[in-house]
Amino acid sequence: MEKQRAQNNRTLQLSDSERTFFQNRLTKLTKPAVIEDIINTTLCGDLLQTVKFMPKQFADLIIIDPPYNLKKDFAGNKFQQLSNDDYTEYLMSWFPQVVECLKPDGSLYMCGDWKSTAALQTVIQQYLTVINRITWQREKGKGAKANWKNGMEDIWFGVKDARNYYFNVDAVKIKRRVLAPYRQDGQPKDWQETDDGNFRLTHPSNFWDDITVPYWSMPENTDHPTQKPEKLIAKLILASSKEGDLIFDPFLGSGTTSVVAKKLNRRYCGIEMNEEYCCWAEKRLQQAKTDSSIQGYSDGIFWERNSGAMQKKQLSNTLLTLL
Repeated sequence: MEKQRAQNNRTLQLSDSERTFFQNRLTKLTKPAVIEDIINTTLCGDLLQTVKFMPKQFADLIIIDPPYNLKKDFAGNKFQQLSNDDYTEYLMSWFPQVVECLKPDGSLYMCGDWKSTAALQTVIQQYLTVINRITWQREKGKGAKANWKNGMEDIWFGVKDARNYYFNVDAVKIKRRVLAPYRQDGQPKDWQETDDGNFRLTHPSNFWDDITVPYWSMPENTDHPTQKPEKLIAKLILASSKEGDLIFDPFLGSGTTSVVAKKLNRRYCGIEMNEEYCCWAEKRLQQAKTDSSIQGYSDGIFWERNSGAMQKKQLSNTLLTLL
């Protein structure tokens, strides 16, 4: 039964004609491919069957958002919670092949929650040098009566060569409000005074509290059960790749990595086994041709959640939607 949505719900939907159109744009690898075959494509198929046909060392950056070690239904493809050893074995069934796709000076990020994070570190350390672990605040989530509410997720950052990898810290600085401004000789010290308030550009840490999880009124939202925010992926792409670089996501889902890569003038390639999710990705990529905006990121700056100019811009967009 088709979902009944509120009038102002902006969650992505496909008509039957759109679904047919986007199905015809999907790529399925059945023989060894060269890099020209996979650039800017959505590869529809099982990861283990698809990755064996892909060229080696083609990706400048790999972003992985695998099924967490939780019971989850991905449109009929059900993932069951495993023991830590079995989940580690699951990761090992595909991670070595994915790492073979990474360039010698490339970077890799892999997402997980607290239940799976130890397994992620164990597997990544066998093939890469771990540079850091990012923890980001997930402000949505269910409460718990006999435990702390789970409001955090992790992203592990690894590289092949710890002496030779790309990282652009200036591209991912965050604009934060200054609550207790300090002046020197009457002038702002390390902050700016604007009509929207007082702000300071700060270096990013490995704790991110400025991320908004997609919801029904955001145009990036889909019905994918574990969709990552475009803003979160944008931080990874801007920090660890240059314009024109090739970004690879072996668990593409609804297409966020490819969409953000396109919006930030990178090339992309993603694998997703669910055809409906692939079509969502293709529609989002088509929309990105005319709308390259990323919620929470504007004019080359990441804004903290619900702050300053971004808050006004979001309110303006909401009002336009209601008209």
